[in-house]
Amino acid sequence: MADIDFISISALQHVAYCPRQFALIHVEQAWEENYFTAHGRVLHERVDGGEPEQRGNVRFERTVSVFSQTLGIAGKLDLLEIEGKSDKKYFPVEYKRGKPKVEDWDRIQLCAQALCLEEMRGVEIAEGAMWYWQERKRERVLIDAALREATLSAIKQARDILVSGKTPMPTTHKSRCKACSLVDICVPDALRKDHSVQYVEQLFSGNDTA
Repeated sequence: MADIDFISISALQHVAYCPRQFALIHVEQAWEENYFTAHGRVLHERVDGGEPEQRGNVRFERTVSVFSQTLGIAGKLDLLEIEGKSDKKYFPVEYKRGKPKVEDWDRIQLCAQALCLEEMRGVEIAEGAMWYWQERKRERVLIDAALREATLSAIKQARDILVSGKTPMPTTHKSRCKACSLVDICVPDALRKDHSVQYVEQLFSGNDTA
């Protein structure tokens, strides 16, 4: 991918959750840590610190680096379960601090990991899992056509934002702003008031109506 560097797989969760959050972090290089991000970081440090192990017919590998040259994405898996020796079955597992969600934000990140594994290992991955700390629960995830399409769409959206270098307007889903560590930098409410959204959109579009 000649236009930009590889996109971080973890960044796909950002763009799926809120394109503006993605741009603030990955275009403007803004970052603020809050309780949720700090707790998530500690959880991943704990998970990633484990050593590979074998339990029966399954090998457990942690902090596995993956990439896709075709899609231009790269990152690390929290856990990769490999079943069998000759005809191996790969099962990626992503750890999150919260709880299962209706939306595909987390599942898109997992699917991107699976797409990388498929390209690197020449295999087909039918499912993986999310493990949620808040509920101590593993959620099996089907890597089906719909999720693959959503993941490819997120990759394209992320790449388009990076190439343009422009930060999108705030999402209309105000509830997502409350838990976002960047809410004080983003100031979404300020941009939503007094027609400022239309004004900034006009600046971004480059259209001069004066």
